[in-house]
Amino acid sequence: MKRLSGGEAVVRVMVKEGIKKAFCVPGESYLGVINALYDHSDIQLIAARHEGGASFMAEAYAKTSGDVGVCMATRGPGASNLAIGLHTAMQDSTPLVALIGQVERPFKEKEAFQEVNFSGLFSHLCKWAVEIDRVERIPELLHRAFHIARSGRPGPVVVSLPHDMLEDTAEFVEQKPYYVGAPNPDEKSVDEALKEIAKARRPVLIAGGGVIISKSTSLLIKFAEAMHIPVVTAFRRFSAFPNTHPCYAGWLGFGTPSSLLDYIKNADLVIALGTRFSQVTTQDYSLLADDARLIHIDISPDTIGKVYAPALPIVTDVKQFLIKALERIPQIREIERKKLITELHKRYRDFSSIKADYSLDYVDLDGMMYDLTNRLPKEAIITSDAGNFFGWLSRYYRFEQGNSYIGPTSGAMGYGLPAAIGAKVARPDKTVISFSGDGGFMMTIQELETAVREKIPVISIVVNNNMYGTIRAHQEKHFPNRVIATELTNPNFAELARLFGAHGERVEKNEDFILALERALFSGSPAVIEVMTNPAILSVNQPKEIAERL
Repeated sequence: MKRLSGGEAVVRVMVKEGIKKAFCVPGESYLGVINALYDHSDIQLIAARHEGGASFMAEAYAKTSGDVGVCMATRGPGASNLAIGLHTAMQDSTPLVALIGQVERPFKEKEAFQEVNFSGLFSHLCKWAVEIDRVERIPELLHRAFHIARSGRPGPVVVSLPHDMLEDTAEFVEQKPYYVGAPNPDEKSVDEALKEIAKARRPVLIAGGGVIISKSTSLLIKFAEAMHIPVVTAFRRFSAFPNTHPCYAGWLGFGTPSSLLDYIKNADLVIALGTRFSQVTTQDYSLLADDARLIHIDISPDTIGKVYAPALPIVTDVKQFLIKALERIPQIREIERKKLITELHKRYRDFSSIKADYSLDYVDLDGMMYDLTNRLPKEAIITSDAGNFFGWLSRYYRFEQGNSYIGPTSGAMGYGLPAAIGAKVARPDKTVISFSGDGGFMMTIQELETAVREKIPVISIVVNNNMYGTIRAHQEKHFPNRVIATELTNPNFAELARLFGAHGERVEKNEDFILALERALFSGSPAVIEVMTNPAILSVNQPKEIAERL
């Protein structure tokens, strides 16, 4: 056995775990890890300009690749900055391991320089937070960290690494990664679920992140077709089911049409497949009727019953349930179901149909989305921030390929650009487009330098109305004529992009958008397309004639 330093042992475990990419802001408290990575060119270390950006990159990389994401930060301020991506990973069930430098062991509990109790800070924010205080335990505890991150309902794990421990040496006792097989459903429960679904007259299936994580979209398509059941996707899980499929009835979240919400509230059976019933998905926990019959299928026993009490709870992996179910499909009232799904899909198509509305005074987002959906390849990956601009994307863009949307269910602003970088690193063969408002884009604009330096050609579409649009909309609704703190001023983002070394475009009317998009796509470099929109139009559902009177 070879003696290794703590930093070398950490990297040796990363190699064993198959880690190929890691994202960081370098810090002196974990230089031992960075130094050890110098000898392992098979792991690409990407230095971000802010720890929040690094954690967003790692989180989106994990979503896109299906692997565990890795991010690193120094103690205290660095770790605090990292927290936004960890919270996103927790709410999105994304497997992530965060390696954080810590103060020297003899200095602990003395309020040493940048000292923070990471186990206390992150214990409620992550699946697990652990400090490794002996170099001999690195293989044991770090392999366990990766196991916890990817097993069950995936999520983030924080590993604290004291500075001096990383410089200690010990004989490296090699261990291997370990994996726990996905739990299988009880066959009796599967049969009971199928019986309930077959006899239901107004059923609906809500597909969540568990479908995406288990790579079960193709199985769900077969199941929906065989059972003639309408499928709705949970908040920001658009690509769990192809939006153009005849069984697709729409999406849940902000701006969901009332007709779909009414149908779900009056459904005689709801099948929740791999979803945790978030506040946004459930419309503030009002989605299901009090007497709704619910079949809840999820890998996490802690998720079941947390919001709605199920008539039939099934703790299992989504893929294993679908495999078992497809082996024993029962007879159903096919004609009635076909009429049902045909009507629901037509409602969705009508609601999401888009017209080529153009403006000469500003960029009409209806028209921009019309051009975008007709130009982008179907397999393009879309990332986004939170904000009212997202309403146009969710209503009009139709996700046809699996895992083609990467967005934060946590509602984190600033996610779009760094997430696009992480997604492009995971899938360099795909076109990757990020959507942000001007408020969110300015929160992580510095990561444009990361994209330029690392030659990661992502395209950022920035919807600019010079305000925090979502908050302004709430402000106008709840406190009319009392505008405060939501107005912004911005630089010319196209010029700023060029100063970073990226391709920059500014679009002030619709007829110029498609050419700007073409130039950005063919530039081969990171690009920013700033679109100037009407600040009076705050929502995709707001009638334009109202905006014209404002």
